[in-house]
Amino acid sequence: MKKIFKQIANRETLSYLIFGIMTTIVNFGTFIVFNQIFGERYYLLSNIFTFIIATLFAFVTNKQFVFQSKTWAWNTLITELLSFTAARVGTFLIIEEAGLWIAVEFLNAGSCRFLFLNGILLAKISLAFLAVLVNYILSKCFIFKK
Repeated sequence: MKKIFKQIANRETLSYLIFGIMTTIVNFGTFIVFNQIFGERYYLLSNIFTFIIATLFAFVTNKQFVFQSKTWAWNTLITELLSFTAARVGTFLIIEEAGLWIAVEFLNAGSCRFLFLNGILLAKISLAFLAVLVNYILSKCFIFKK
């Protein structure tokens, strides 16, 4: 049990958690701003702009601090950026965008309210947990592998 805990609670996973929380703050903060700009009716458009900003933030923090990829050579940087972006686009489209669309259009999340959160934001929060897990696995195993 102690060995499993040490494998899970190491510098890499803890820093991924910290920078993941920061990325989530960027993600939800920009989503709220874009939702105010475009209106709730255009939640998918808000989510696209949010994705771009959060992905750039996540790439820099994951490369530098989480996986400590120290190489900034142009070819390595481009390879990592393209791989990271492709993985994020995949999880964004499959998990977040499709999941958000299903939650709003079929599960009627738009009419739901909980405390100060609307149902669209609640659905986005739920889907973010799954996306974070998948993104960590992809980043560790394929993008910033040592």
